[in-house]
Amino acid sequence: MSIAENRRANFDYHIEERHEAGMVLQGWEIKAVRAGQVQLTDGYVVIRDGELYLIGCRINALRSASTHIHPEADRTKKLLMHKEEIKRLIGKVEQKGFTLVPMNLHYKGGRVKAEIALAKGKAEHDKRDTEKKRDWDREKGRLMRHKVSSKP
Repeated sequence: MSIAENRRANFDYHIEERHEAGMVLQGWEIKAVRAGQVQLTDGYVVIRDGELYLIGCRINALRSASTHIHPEADRTKKLLMHKEEIKRLIGKVEQKGFTLVPMNLHYKGGRVKAEIALAKGKAEHDKRDTEKKRDWDREKGRLMRHKVSSKP
């Protein structure tokens, strides 16, 4: 079940590979995630000391769940993956143009997981091509519906 998606990522990046990672979250963050108070659009993944961290993922605290602590909405969250996977991703990210982008947050076995993607940034003309293709697909669907409904 999906919690939050980064729809902008498919528009801004060419997605090469997708990987699943666990997340280190605090109790108030889990309650807020279950309530749907998550925003991924500005998020990105960085590598520090051979570990992955999710930055820019905003989790807004619930007023009822966080009375005794002072929650930080933009807290840096550690991502959990096998060391071999992280090493392989580090090798790819060091190549020219690759970056790690969070695609979505979802539940798996009662735990919150992050799907991250190895991606390359799109140039401006690629974004225009994506937009043209999306518009044409929408128009094509509209024409097909009209054609089917106009048959006797």
